[in-house]
Amino acid sequence: MRWVTYVSPRDGRERPGLLHQDEIYGYAGGDGLVDLLGDRGHRLKLAAEEAFGKPFEVLPYADAELRSPVPVPPSIRDFMSFEEHVVTSMEATGFPVDPTWYEFPVFYFTNPAAVKGPHDPVAIAPGSSEFDFELEVAAVIDRDCSDVSAQEAEDYIAGYTILGDWSARDLQSREMRQSLGPAKGKDSATSVGPFLVTPDELADRRSGKGYDLEMSAYVNDQPYSAGNWKTIYWSFGQMISYASRGTRLKRGDLIGSGTVGTGCILELSRVHGTEKYPWLRPGDQVRLEIEGLGTIDTLITPGAGVIPLE
Repeated sequence: MRWVTYVSPRDGRERPGLLHQDEIYGYAGGDGLVDLLGDRGHRLKLAAEEAFGKPFEVLPYADAELRSPVPVPPSIRDFMSFEEHVVTSMEATGFPVDPTWYEFPVFYFTNPAAVKGPHDPVAIAPGSSEFDFELEVAAVIDRDCSDVSAQEAEDYIAGYTILGDWSARDLQSREMRQSLGPAKGKDSATSVGPFLVTPDELADRRSGKGYDLEMSAYVNDQPYSAGNWKTIYWSFGQMISYASRGTRLKRGDLIGSGTVGTGCILELSRVHGTEKYPWLRPGDQVRLEIEGLGTIDTLITPGAGVIPLE
């Protein structure tokens, strides 16, 4: 199944919708997509049957105003799970990869209130002149869990989607000198979507610790990034197991994979130079694609001015 959250042209509400052959079949019930999770997909299947059999409305996917499938996740944990990105980024800055990266998957918390839909414009973070995209996969948690093993953790995944992590690299670099963060370098925007794909849809593409699905990024229609999900070092089962250790994940929580190899300007510019891969500017159009998961297509706009602290 492929599910979206869209703004209904009929009543103006955000509604879940079943995506089928380039059309959205609106779900007539009052629940949001997160409300349909929580029982290993049973409720979601019943909602799909209802939406397809008795839709609230049917509209072309191309015309829909899309939100993130989960508009405001309870929490977002963003990991760093692709070895190629980690190694290349560290080598470009003259540092080795810390050995502990191979011992456990690291993550940071980012801002659920800053989640945007797949076609919403993204403003440059205030005060940043080194604004970047990061091409990632995300998993949505199906039901609450705590202290789950890596083997059982994937059973708690409702589906996958694309995550565009927008990063102010200059702000990030400065604040992390304080041994905290990233904070303001990351929390201005996170694009998610366009739809949630249930794991059964991808089963035949399983490969290694991920799936054999191409991941690509373009800026102003110029190819930037070319990676593959199957190259991931830490699986989503391992990430979820680690995230649930000693705490509780909730249904609707978002787990980001971190950047795929070549999947950001930071990595590309430090290897090939900023002249070939400049930082994002207002007016740039960024397209993030993952085979089978759709496309995030976003216009970069000017940021707000910096309000002085004194």
